[in-house]
Amino acid sequence: MSLSLIGIISIQAYYINDSVKNERNRFKSNVVTVLNNVSNTIEENEFEKYFTEYLSLDKEKKADEEAVSQLLIYRKNNTTKETLIYKSNVLQEDFKLSSSLFDIGLDSLDITNIIGSSSTEIYSNSESTDRELKSPISKIIRSGTIDEAQKLSFEKNFKEVLKRKPVHKRVSEEEIRALLAEKLEKYGIGIDFEFAIYGNDLATKVHSDNFEYHEDATFGVPIFYDENNRSLYRLLVNFPDDRKFILSGVLGMISLSVVFTLIIILASGLALYQLVKQRKISEIKTDFINNMTHEFKTPIATINLALDAIKNPKIIDDKEKVVRYLSMIKEENKRMHAQVENVLRISKLEKNELNINKDRVDLHDLVEDALTHVELIVEDRQGYIKTFLNAEKTSVLANETHFTNVIVNMLDNAIKYSPEAPQIEVYTENVGTNVLLKVKDHGSGMSKAAAKKVFEKFYREHTGNIHNVKGHGLGLAYVKRIVEDHQGHVSVESEKDKGSTFTIKLPLIS
Repeated sequence: MSLSLIGIISIQAYYINDSVKNERNRFKSNVVTVLNNVSNTIEENEFEKYFTEYLSLDKEKKADEEAVSQLLIYRKNNTTKETLIYKSNVLQEDFKLSSSLFDIGLDSLDITNIIGSSSTEIYSNSESTDRELKSPISKIIRSGTIDEAQKLSFEKNFKEVLKRKPVHKRVSEEEIRALLAEKLEKYGIGIDFEFAIYGNDLATKVHSDNFEYHEDATFGVPIFYDENNRSLYRLLVNFPDDRKFILSGVLGMISLSVVFTLIIILASGLALYQLVKQRKISEIKTDFINNMTHEFKTPIATINLALDAIKNPKIIDDKEKVVRYLSMIKEENKRMHAQVENVLRISKLEKNELNINKDRVDLHDLVEDALTHVELIVEDRQGYIKTFLNAEKTSVLANETHFTNVIVNMLDNAIKYSPEAPQIEVYTENVGTNVLLKVKDHGSGMSKAAAKKVFEKFYREHTGNIHNVKGHGLGLAYVKRIVEDHQGHVSVESEKDKGSTFTIKLPLIS
């Protein structure tokens, strides 16, 4: 079971770790995509700005037009008796332009302008040869700049010139921040970020207030490519709360995994606890059966010996010996009956079948009655029981029979665990609205661990395989249940080889 639990937890941990890695990679991919979009947008905005301004300027022609390419299409249609001539020219113009447009400190710049022109002419050749073409019956002429070619030519010059311009004059922090926020929001990354532009791995003037470069936590892409498609600058961004954001993406799965893992651990723990508890109960029951067997074996053997003695012809006529043996049989029978009664009482208490009717009684009267049950045993062992009944208020609500049995059990316990002659003291005193009953002995005592369990059913402190003290661990369990049923409390203070003191606290009645 333990290995299975470890395996399940290991698999859960593996998948959680794998999910976090995947979420981190997805986050990294999205951020890089956003940075590329922002970088491209900044460059496009800059180019469009300058190209628009360039188109609006008056340019001074430097050289004549030069046709860089020419296309001529001559086609005759015999069906319609018409001839079509298509002409297309691409012309290049070179200009000098003031550098003030780019603010880079040069006198002038050479700019190339590309112009395209085309024409379509249709002639009627019904009555002439190809060499005798007359005026066209239709003529269409188109001319103007070639936008894409023009832009490409301008862009190359533009990049070559602007790479000399400081980066903080090319883009503002506000523009970068706005673009990053917009693009990140589209990818669901709504967390705080810091950014900067570095040139040749050195910081520039373009950066947010709290940006700090960390190699492992900073994302970057090139920005502001030159005419050779190389870049000296990098747009960088990092996220102070990126770990929280990444974990939030898998938080639901992690939470469910942790909950189910805890459920598995709890279920396994409870199962293991029940197995240990059942094993302990099994051991206690086995010990109980052994003790009960021992408890019954001695009186049964005594009864058998007494009966065999009575059957002896020499004994049966001796009235004194017969009475003695019959008394022994009666006492041993009462002893076995008392043990059975204890077991039955505990069983009924567990099932809540024991009816306990309570009346006003005097605690001192119950103590005196209980003493009569054990005084002969104490005298036979040459011991004593001293009473210090100092309580002035002793009226309690109790069941006379059961509470007398409680006191007898406590006294019997003190006698059994006194290896020498029993020396027992019984005290009563008033504490507030309660009365205390204490039974103190000077016997073998018990360990602190045993004192915590002494009121548990079937519990007996282990003394090896020697049953030097008879019993089966039910007497004090019965005491605890009866006292609690009387809204009281029972406790014990004990020290090994120095004796024990059992204390019962009961509420007084007026």
